[in-house]
Amino acid sequence: MKKRIIPFSPPDISEKEIENVVDVLKSSWITTGPKTKEFEAKIAEYCGTEKAVCLNSNTACQELILKVLGVGPGDEVITSAYTYTASASVIDHVGAKIVLVDTKEGSYEMDYEALEKAITEKTKVIIPVDIAGVMCDYNKIFEIVERKKSLFRPNNDLQKLYGRIIVAADAAHSFGATFEGKRSGSVADFTSFSFHAVKNLTTAEGGALTWKHVDGLDNEALYQEFMLWSLHGQSKDALAKNKLGAWEYDIVYTGQKCNMTDIMAAIGLAQLERYPELLKRRKEIIRLYNELLDKDKIDIIEHENGDSMSSMHLMLTRVKRIDVNKRNDIITKLAEAGIASNVHYKPLPMHTAYKKLGFDIDDYPNAYDMYMNEISLPLHTKLSDEDVRYICEKYNEIVGS
Repeated sequence: MKKRIIPFSPPDISEKEIENVVDVLKSSWITTGPKTKEFEAKIAEYCGTEKAVCLNSNTACQELILKVLGVGPGDEVITSAYTYTASASVIDHVGAKIVLVDTKEGSYEMDYEALEKAITEKTKVIIPVDIAGVMCDYNKIFEIVERKKSLFRPNNDLQKLYGRIIVAADAAHSFGATFEGKRSGSVADFTSFSFHAVKNLTTAEGGALTWKHVDGLDNEALYQEFMLWSLHGQSKDALAKNKLGAWEYDIVYTGQKCNMTDIMAAIGLAQLERYPELLKRRKEIIRLYNELLDKDKIDIIEHENGDSMSSMHLMLTRVKRIDVNKRNDIITKLAEAGIASNVHYKPLPMHTAYKKLGFDIDDYPNAYDMYMNEISLPLHTKLSDEDVRYICEKYNEIVGS
C-alpha cells in the first residue's frame, strides 16, 4: 500500500494561472509592464487603498518603506523577537539599529507594554508582525505611538507629515485578513505583503506594499518614489522607455533592483480572482482542525475574534507541557507518518547573525517559551477533509503516547 504523503504548503496553481502566464509569454512583454500595473491596481482596490506597489519580495517592500521614510544610521526601529529574519534584517540593511521586543506571555504578538518602554527619541518605525495571518492589536500600537509623540524627531518631510513614530506592518502572512472590519493593507501606516510560493496568494516570488493616505501626502509622488527605488533610481521603466523616441532616462540616485515582472503579476492576477474561494476553503480546514484536535493536550492559535479575521495562513499549535526535544521528536514521528510539519518561528536571538549583533535569547523568555513547544501543521487548499482527519488522528495519537 502506498504511503500517504501530506506536504506542508504546496502552491495551488490552476489552469487560470497557467493560461495567464502563457498569454504574457506570447505577448513578448515579460518584465514590468501592463500586467504588473493591473495587478497593483487590483491589490489597491482589494485592500482599500489608493495605491499599491508590487515588487519581487516582501523583504524588498519592507526595505523600500524604510528607505523612502529616510530611516538610516542613528535611528532605531522596533520589531518582534518572534518572527522570521526579514522583519529585522531590513533594519540592518538601511544602517539603523534593530530593537527587539519580547512577546507577551503565552502570545505570538509583541508585549505592548515592553514595546512602549523600548521607544526612545531615536525610534522612527515600529514593525509589528502579523504571525500566521492574525493581525496585531493595531489600536494598542497606535495608542502607544500617540502617547510617545513628544519623543519623535523626524528625519525628512515624509516623517514630518506623520509627526509620530510610523507603523509599518510586516503583513507577509496577512493578505486578506481583517482587523475590526478593515482589510490588512489599510490599517497600518505602511504594509508589506509576501506572495512567495508558500503564501496564500502566490506569484512564485513577489510582494506588495500599500499605505494609508494622510493629509498633505501626494500619493502619486510617493508611488513614483517607490518606482525609482525599485529600478536603480532610473527615471523611466522599460515600459516608458519603449515608447517611440523615449529612450532617454536619468539615474536620480543609486537605487535597488527589485521590480515585479509581468510573468509574476499574471500568476497573481489569477490567484487574486480565485482568492475568495481559497480563503473560504482555508476557513473550512481550520474549523475542522479546531473540531478534531485534542484541546486538552494541544493549544491552537485563534484565527477568528469578533469582527477580526485572520488570513488563515498557518496552523500554529503548541503541545502542552513538553520541551524542545520532545517537540522535535513529535515532528519526526509526524514525518514518519507522512505528514510534513514546521516550526514558526525560532526566535531571532537564537540565530548566529543576531547573536553577533549582541542579542541573547535569555532576554526574551516568552518568545522562547512560545517556540519551545510550537508545531505548525499543514494548512493549504490542496488538503482534503480526509487529509485533515488523518493529520489530527496521527497528531493526537503521537502527542498522547
